[in-house]
Amino acid sequence: MATANTNLSVYDKSTIPNAKNFRFGIVVSEWNFEITNGLYQGALDALVDNGVAESNIIKWDVPGSFELIYGAKKMISQEVDAVIAIGSVIQGETKHFDFVCEGVTQGIKDLNIQTDTPVIFCVLTDNNMQQAIDRSGGIHGNKGVEAAIAAIKMADIRRKA
Repeated sequence: MATANTNLSVYDKSTIPNAKNFRFGIVVSEWNFEITNGLYQGALDALVDNGVAESNIIKWDVPGSFELIYGAKKMISQEVDAVIAIGSVIQGETKHFDFVCEGVTQGIKDLNIQTDTPVIFCVLTDNNMQQAIDRSGGIHGNKGVEAAIAAIKMADIRRKA
């Protein structure tokens, strides 16, 4: 497990670009709400901790992780500097997990290729609920924090390019 010995919430604030004037969009899947809400809270807290005004953060909810692609595509039109796509897909007894994970991964990758706005992949793809809990504010920290830091860094690259 890549996060087994990692705290996803730890970052060196001195290495983070000034985010005061950035606008961010966060698209959150309602499916597995306990997990996605925790990820959202981690992302929101990290953005605010790094100087982003809450008025410069737009949050949209979508029904599930597959819908993150469309939500992120539309969020780009809101003149944001980066979008964070937050979801949680937990392995079940069917291939649905594989199809959703593959589709969301490819869709978000496509948005990054086709548009000039970075879309950050914050979709947990876990084998069970405990793994998701551990990565959304549990023993491994919060992947939402990590995604927010990535969004700030990518927004900075976008502005400089």
